[in-house]
Amino acid sequence: MTESFLHYLWQFQYFDKTELRTTQGDALQIFHPGQKNTHAGPDFFNARLKIGATEWVGNVEIHIQAGSWMEHHHHADPAYENVVLHVVWSNDKPVIRSDGSPLPALELKHRVDHKLLTDFRQLLQTPGTIPCAPQLAGVHDLVKISMLDRALMHRLEAKTAVITDLLKRNRNDWEETCYQWLARNFGFKVNVDPFQQLARALPLRLLRKHRDHLLQIEALLFGQAGFLEADETDDYFSKLKREYDLLCHKYQLWGKQMQKAQWKFMRLRPANFPTLRIAQCASLIHHRPKLFSSLMEAETAKQLAELFSVSQSDYWQRHYQFFKASKEAVANIGVASVGNIIINTVAPLLVAYGKSKDENLYVDRAVAILQQVHAEANQIIQQWKNVGMACKTAFDSQALVELYNNFCLKRRCLECSIGASLVKPGRPA
Repeated sequence: MTESFLHYLWQFQYFDKTELRTTQGDALQIFHPGQKNTHAGPDFFNARLKIGATEWVGNVEIHIQAGSWMEHHHHADPAYENVVLHVVWSNDKPVIRSDGSPLPALELKHRVDHKLLTDFRQLLQTPGTIPCAPQLAGVHDLVKISMLDRALMHRLEAKTAVITDLLKRNRNDWEETCYQWLARNFGFKVNVDPFQQLARALPLRLLRKHRDHLLQIEALLFGQAGFLEADETDDYFSKLKREYDLLCHKYQLWGKQMQKAQWKFMRLRPANFPTLRIAQCASLIHHRPKLFSSLMEAETAKQLAELFSVSQSDYWQRHYQFFKASKEAVANIGVASVGNIIINTVAPLLVAYGKSKDENLYVDRAVAILQQVHAEANQIIQQWKNVGMACKTAFDSQALVELYNNFCLKRRCLECSIGASLVKPGRPA
């Protein structure tokens, strides 16, 4: 037995309500189970009940064993003083309120259909990382679509919370926040942390002072990132070093440089080397000095892709890293990388901006744009495809990644519409 299953039983009232009585023997009527609480405090708020001859509006707390009330110190917490019913699987120990009166309790262990319990246990005990995989084909498409919608918004809102915190630190400067959020994405997972550190060390307002001089933007970024301390040199490197020395003195950046060792190159494709990504980031700042405003105006994935279709400087069209010329021309930001940026940078920014302005237009646009971008290809998506889930767009892939990470792996099946549909009274065997 788990508390999540008891929450599920109470929320949807999946138990025998014939001649309901509390463990003290009082008649019980349930008019409304209340609203589920996802924060600290009692499990359900504002339930409406009738116990004996008295109607109550108050909170409901749920435990497997009634004795958990004392173990969790609810008796000493004022937040639990408005609990009007204690719902338990087993009433092993009566609970007494601080005023000496007994807390009414409802015991469920003899009121739940055995098949419901069996279906629940079978779901949780299924081997593999996707518990519902063996039964997924029998779930109605509308249930799946509904859950994917929920999962996608859950994922976007989680990223929105991070952006909102970043915005507060940047004193509501959206351009600066966009730059820092985008720099994080240029790390492409492996180099996220050093890119974040670099963006904080070199604010956009400083780089914008040199927006007409790409070499100076590159000098600031490469110098602050710790890449201009090499013993080797070439003409381009020498120019960068001269520019950085001047700018470093001007902006008092000495002693604040990162270490080259912070950047990871191992097991990366050359196209993802941090040196090339820094060069591409510099070019984007040079060509799109007001990127955030442009992103908010774009209405389609195609328009967004055009904003990111900028060429890095000549040197970086022949190099992936300093001093090692490539035998072949180095491509600009690729289609897959642009798609990644749209998915992980632009869509969350649109949602965060829309919520801050209370304008659903931007939230709807983010969802529409995700439906225009090809689905990501990774191990999680492959697992879903193996069990028959279609995944055509980034809308699908982002939703499925969220579903996998925050519901399947955590066995939160009863909080998922798909899992809950498989544990339901009256469902065919």
